[in-house]
Amino acid sequence: MVCYTDKVDQLTATSNPAETAYPETIMQTQEWSQIWHNSRLDVELLKASYVKHAFPRHSHDYYVICVIERGLQSFTHKGVKHFTPPGGVILINPGAAHTGEAVDEQGFQMRSIYPTVSHMQSAVFELTGRHQELPFFKDVRVDHRPTRNNVLALHEALAQNASTLECESRFTWTLAQLIKHYADLHFNEQRLGKEKKPIQRARHYLDDCFAQGISLIELAAYVCLSPYYLLRAFRAEVGMPPYAYLESVRIRHAQRLIEAGKPLAEVATEVGFSSQSHMTQRFKQIIGVTPGQYAEQNR
Repeated sequence: MVCYTDKVDQLTATSNPAETAYPETIMQTQEWSQIWHNSRLDVELLKASYVKHAFPRHSHDYYVICVIERGLQSFTHKGVKHFTPPGGVILINPGAAHTGEAVDEQGFQMRSIYPTVSHMQSAVFELTGRHQELPFFKDVRVDHRPTRNNVLALHEALAQNASTLECESRFTWTLAQLIKHYADLHFNEQRLGKEKKPIQRARHYLDDCFAQGISLIELAAYVCLSPYYLLRAFRAEVGMPPYAYLESVRIRHAQRLIEAGKPLAEVATEVGFSSQSHMTQRFKQIIGVTPGQYAEQNR
């Protein structure tokens, strides 16, 4: 994954952007921007803070999915002026002319994801099981907390180069939900059947291959389900998505290795985490203490 930084962010990033508090006002001291390209999914994303910069009228050949994190933003779309408060979501279709600017001198902070036409066509196929016309969002502005949380969590996973399974799962789920609730397509989502056996197979696969870089496509093919249908069925049967289950398995094995006295860096590698810091973050989220604290308690 490639990351380009224009200026250094002076604000401390929250570990869970979906739970960010959105103050009504915050003074920005400078403008900065970061843009990434996630090579695994071939998608670009942006995180930025703007005060004086104003985007002139322009359009893209891809979609824009944006969340305003701080400040008040405004933009013109199809001749109509819109205002986006903190937590507001912006959905812009390819080819749609629009602008973008801060409302006042306090500026605004944003996160954006730029799915391609191909991404959205694939998401439509996952939802409907057939190829349809390109989906277009009916509403350019959305105020819906679960939608905001999904977009922010996806952005964070892509920006932090989370596991392949998590990135693919969040990407597939978020695009599908956006199309399902806000696009101009008419379809009936496939009803979930009794998928206990395929989900048991999926769990066993994750249990056995937890240290490997498992992908959603690989897991779905193993149990003969489509990726999006697998996500729905797994959530319904297990109560969490596959990537969350996988991390629980990894943490369980990490506990055993730590109890056996293995160095933490070796533990992280052996159970499949990309780095020791990644293991530390997830370990504390699930267990409530850091791996170092856990090791101290088990000496």
